[in-house]
Amino acid sequence: MSLREDAARVLKEWPAPSADQERLRLAYLDHLAAHRDGMWKPCKDGHITASALVVDPAGGRVLLTLHRKLKMWLQMGGHCEPEDASLADAALREAREESGIAHGLTLLGGTPVRLDRHQTPCAEHLDVQYAALAPADAVAAISDESLDLRWFRYDEVPSVADDSVVRLVADTRALLSASS
Repeated sequence: MSLREDAARVLKEWPAPSADQERLRLAYLDHLAAHRDGMWKPCKDGHITASALVVDPAGGRVLLTLHRKLKMWLQMGGHCEPEDASLADAALREAREESGIAHGLTLLGGTPVRLDRHQTPCAEHLDVQYAALAPADAVAAISDESLDLRWFRYDEVPSVADDSVVRLVADTRALLSASS
């Protein structure tokens, strides 16, 4: 199965938690149907991206990166690569690369937490957002893509990050509560 086919499968099977998320889910599927290259950065009409919020539930905190180009505190994430076998693999790869946590990250539930569509300097990103659980002994290390990397308590996120990250943290916390 190609990455594009996996993305379509994930989006078809994902139960959107709200009407707004359902509209985005359908828009992402329309995008993939209209653009054979809709997974890749060269698609100037936008492209699917994958991200993961790195979470330490025991510590009640999330790891955010101060993005080098955007100068914003964000979850780990970015463009899909040809070697990614799935959207989940892309999200985990981005989380490992940008967090420096090479081993032990696992996706919460194995499915997306939410979708977020936003404009970037290269094109519109149709982001599929996951949450990655950090192991207890996780040691983060800054990457070349970041100006800074820092753990934030859940209640600190609204003071440093934009609404998209705040919503991702809230939805991730709700999933954590439901799974415990």
